[in-house]
Amino acid sequence: MPGGTDMTLRPFLWRAERLYPDTEIVSRTSEGIERYTYAEYGDRVCQLANALADLGIEEGDRVGTFCWNHHRHFESYFAAPSMGAQLHTINPLLPAEHIQYIVGNAEDKVLFVDPSLLEALEPAVQSPEFDQVKRYVVMASEVPETDLDAVSYEAFIEGHDTEFDWPDVSQDQPAGMCYTSGTTGKPKGVEYTQQMLWAHTMESLSPQGIPMADDDVVMPVVPMFHVNAWGMPFTATAGGSKQVYPGPSPTPEDLAKLIEEEGVTLTAGVPTVWLGLMDYCKENDVDLSALERVIVGGSAAPKSMIRWFNDQGVEVLHAWGMTEMSPIGSVAHLKSDLEDADDSVKVDKRSKQGLMVPGLEFRVIDDDGEEIDWNGEDFGELWVRGPSVTTEYFARPEANEEDFEDGWLKTGDVVTVDADGYLKIVDRAKDVIKSGGEWISSVELENSIMAHDGVAEATVIGVPHEKWQERPVAFVVPVEGIDEATVEEEVMEMLSEEYPKWWLPDDLVFIAEVPKTATGKFSKKDLRDEYADGDMFEGQAPEEAAPDDD
Repeated sequence: MPGGTDMTLRPFLWRAERLYPDTEIVSRTSEGIERYTYAEYGDRVCQLANALADLGIEEGDRVGTFCWNHHRHFESYFAAPSMGAQLHTINPLLPAEHIQYIVGNAEDKVLFVDPSLLEALEPAVQSPEFDQVKRYVVMASEVPETDLDAVSYEAFIEGHDTEFDWPDVSQDQPAGMCYTSGTTGKPKGVEYTQQMLWAHTMESLSPQGIPMADDDVVMPVVPMFHVNAWGMPFTATAGGSKQVYPGPSPTPEDLAKLIEEEGVTLTAGVPTVWLGLMDYCKENDVDLSALERVIVGGSAAPKSMIRWFNDQGVEVLHAWGMTEMSPIGSVAHLKSDLEDADDSVKVDKRSKQGLMVPGLEFRVIDDDGEEIDWNGEDFGELWVRGPSVTTEYFARPEANEEDFEDGWLKTGDVVTVDADGYLKIVDRAKDVIKSGGEWISSVELENSIMAHDGVAEATVIGVPHEKWQERPVAFVVPVEGIDEATVEEEVMEMLSEEYPKWWLPDDLVFIAEVPKTATGKFSKKDLRDEYADGDMFEGQAPEEAAPDDD
């Protein structure tokens, strides 16, 4: 296409600068609250682009960030891609060896790092994978004591022009990069082209995505290093929304204060974030009147939490996606013809992963390679394709052969689809429990257990069993102050009314916290590793661990 007509990110910045020059961007940093306007933001984006160009960053070079959610990180979101470079957000919670692999594999030329993360980065920097990094930039006004040869962000951009001669970047130019968490082997790199991020922004802006308008105040709590904070910085900019960035490791008190003082209307993150906020609000006088929507992803939200937020007038909206999808895939909006349905029907729809966003297609393939019927019962693996879905991994041909077929991404999620088209994740393919030759959905059990008001978190794994191959075991975090014996009795009674006896967990193990991955999801791998030998059953077979042969 001729220059200027391609689907790229820069017009979103142009729109915010020109139409909403006085709309604020607010940022909680280690140096205090910072606030400025889109007009000032645009000037600083140009300064950053000029500084990168002076450093020798060219089209196609990768700019790495090792940062939390704040305004300086946000400035890199438009500066690097709009000059033709590629923004590579790195998860600072990964092990040092993964960080070394990721930086070396991506060949990052410059690395931006938060002051609070210098200690985590320094051990990784000693490896040869970092040899190609030209400059370390600390996201602050001054550089704290560190072994790195670094410059502060403000010194890095100081004196540079507030205008930049933006090139006509092709829509096929890689604009972003994120690596999967690598729970099964080395992390896999996913590149996002300009067109992919443009398409994802437009999908999100649609009424059945996660729309953000000029009367919204948007606070991404989901980390900016995790799939671009679910694309929210791009969507909010395109919509002209006021943006609020909660900074490093925000506490429930920090989030409550920002919601109150900045009038946050929309926020997003994993369920544990909102459970913490809920508990804080119960103990403190917090004004949530401005808050309209809480977007939840990563794992299912407990129904008790959904009810509590609903009582405060706040809609909890489930979303589902993947790193490979930029990432939003589906959102649990109610169709218009369901608005007058019974509350039980509405709750059922909202508890699912929802409707595929406009622009994407999906199919569900069973073990025989056939598409399933949309009856809410048959299940298979979810395959997805569309303009915001990648078709290959970066430099990983062996993974490409396994995870892609004829342009379709094989997600690894096992799902059902009801007659209205609502997706429901039954399990990850690797997490389905096979007991006595029959399948048990760990996700279904988890969702049912978390529906109990005395349960804060719960996860279910298959533990090796001498007779039945695997048996489900539930790991439960009780609500503080709740009697564990009572919770166990009530949960098991509740499950026995919903599921056959062979589905029931053989044990409920109470723990202080469910292990989390580097992106905040439940880490079943850690629990599987701990209980891999199956000793907890002591050779005892449950009375009925599989259905009758007939």
